[in-house]
Amino acid sequence: MRIFVGNLTMPVTENDLRQLFEPYGKVEFVQIIADQTSGEGQGFVLMPDTDEAQAAIDGLQGTQVKGRTLTIHAAHWQW
Repeated sequence: MRIFVGNLTMPVTENDLRQLFEPYGKVEFVQIIADQTSGEGQGFVLMPDTDEAQAAIDGLQGTQVKGRTLTIHAAHWQW
């Protein structure tokens, strides 16, 4: 399942996201797209097991990371 992670701040790295999601299961891919001007970004995480991915979404929605409350949900597009 592809997972969208919104409201990221620039100090958050792809490794940070991987570490955040890995307790819920296998993470195959992580990508952050950052706006250098605003210092904000969004991320995408790919977890192959749907149940693990849904558990991560449920468990991490609203989590604060480096001063920002994350928005997490299933991504609605393919990459």
